Amino acid sequence: MAPTLVPRALEGKLALITGASRGIGAAIAENLASKGATLILNYTSPSSKAPTEELSAKLLKDHSVSSYIIQADMGTLTGPSQLIASAKSAREADGRTFILDIIINNAGVAVNDFLPAIQIADFDSGYHVNVRGPLLLMQAAQPHLPTDRSGRIVNISSISAQAGFVGQSIYGGTKAALDAMTRTWARELSENATVNSINPGPVATSMWFGNSEEFMEGIRPFIQGAPLEKIRPELDDKELVEGAEKAGGRPAYTWEIAGVVGMLCTKDAGWVTGQVVSANGGMRFGTG
Repeated sequence: MAPTLVPRALEGKLALITGASRGIGAAIAENLASKGATLILNYTSPSSKAPTEELSAKLLKDHSVSSYIIQADMGTLTGPSQLIASAKSAREADGRTFILDIIINNAGVAVNDFLPAIQIADFDSGYHVNVRGPLLLMQAAQPHLPTDRSGRIVNISSISAQAGFVGQSIYGGTKAALDAMTRTWARELSENATVNSINPGPVATSMWFGNSEEFMEGIRPFIQGAPLEKIRPELDDKELVEGAEKAGGRPAYTWEIAGVVGMLCTKDAGWVTGQVVSANGGMRFGTG
């Protein structure tokens, strides 16, 4: 029998989001909160504490959901396990059993350098945060996953894993590694959760607006070939419209990415696992 559709499809679920203070992470938090999930909002640096607290207050006001706010650096050896331990303690202090129904591996860093400019420190930072971080998090989280296949794990990857954009030797490599782990975890954790990744293209975040002119010139043809990245002056935000000609089109809004994540977290997505789901306005099929 098909599941009954409910307005708050994630009511009673506990969802952990790494890198939740801003950008895509904050948008995902908003989406899952609108579906009724209780949230664990992770942030990295002290400067992100206030934005995360403001986000938590907004989600409580708008959606009547509570949040646990936990600082942990996904790029360190101990940060991922500390995040799980702190979340477990906070949840049990509320008298609740600690079951991680949903995990969103969103925290990430990017440096867009061409080959001669790549530094070892950039390599270490990229692979520590984007690859080792999710791996260690899943190791720590595995004992706390559901045992009835109802869990949902979504890794935030990038079209850079497949497209071969200039300047992304490190970033593209880390996201390809994350996609590979996604497929492995889909098999290893099959009785616990579905495991998928999504591969956004450009998204309207500080990471996108901070790109160099050289990088933007290299990615422009890919954006021009994406059917949904065509600018709509009468509909799109002024900031996106003004930068569209230079970029070749508009980036995604963060809520457009969050919507795909939210879809994968529902019961309706229970037969989807081990997939890299395109969420890039059609850029993927335009890259060959």
